[in-house]
Amino acid sequence: MNELAGETGLSLVADIGGTNTRVALARGPVVDRATVTRYANADHADLGAVLTDYLAETGVEAGQITGVCVAAAGPVHDGVAKLTNLDWRIDRATLARALTAAKVAVLNDLQAQGHAIGNIDAADLDTVIPQPEAPAHATKLVVGLGTGFNACPVFDTEGGRFVPPSEAGHVSLPSCGGRMSALVEAMLRDHGFASVEEVLSGRGISYLHRVLHGQEAQPSEIMQRMGAGDPQAEETGAALVEVMGTVVGDLALSHLPFGGVYLVGGVTRAVAPHLARFGFTDHLRNKGRFSGFMEQFGVFVLRDDYAALTGCASHLARL
Repeated sequence: MNELAGETGLSLVADIGGTNTRVALARGPVVDRATVTRYANADHADLGAVLTDYLAETGVEAGQITGVCVAAAGPVHDGVAKLTNLDWRIDRATLARALTAAKVAVLNDLQAQGHAIGNIDAADLDTVIPQPEAPAHATKLVVGLGTGFNACPVFDTEGGRFVPPSEAGHVSLPSCGGRMSALVEAMLRDHGFASVEEVLSGRGISYLHRVLHGQEAQPSEIMQRMGAGDPQAEETGAALVEVMGTVVGDLALSHLPFGGVYLVGGVTRAVAPHLARFGFTDHLRNKGRFSGFMEQFGVFVLRDDYAALTGCASHLARL
């Protein structure tokens, strides 16, 4: 830490969730993982208080930080983030005043994951569908399943990388007949609107299980029972993967990610061992006469829990 603090060109990156915030130091696109510190949001009035504590604990002076980028779990518009599950407002002006940094950026958390692609260790990527050969600049797609759901394309252009924000979790859940049509009908009855996020998320697993079996269960319990071969949990898992494959396939047709689809988030990592046996690839490619076309999209599961921090550092390095 002392060696890092004595050097110039440091940037500060933060990943702000609804419950915790992780802060770290980086140089260029590389995060120093030894500096990653987690803070409980409930113990701090705002992000400024978190950053003040971090600098005090690390011994780094605010003037040494030349860039700051934060990833927020909520919509970002014109450099202003409003967290979905936390009453914090984060904007570039506030960050610049707190750290006097020359380069300041505020990203949605999934945007940050998009900026991390290409800077992730190959050991942290599991292949679900092998990636056909494609140009390095080919569009990529990041899809996140966790507390919520979101997706964003990643464009590498002559002017640099562009990762537009999105709120893809709140679009309508597709109704394709059979089990999915019954699910949509149940959601319309229970919620008045059938959105993707109400299934493809942590709470969505519990909801899906309740619709199928009339039972209440926590997502972790359902996943554990699924791994043990419980028939009801298995049916829930199969339905989850069917929805997941269908939605990811729709997103792939919308964005044409010939550079690959990257699945991220806690729910993704939990369900990843079951994707093959529940037919994820078949569900993704089940697009009628375009089923063959879908074979051009590789799919990976990203297991790096620090990817959002890496994405923040990579984004700053490109500014």
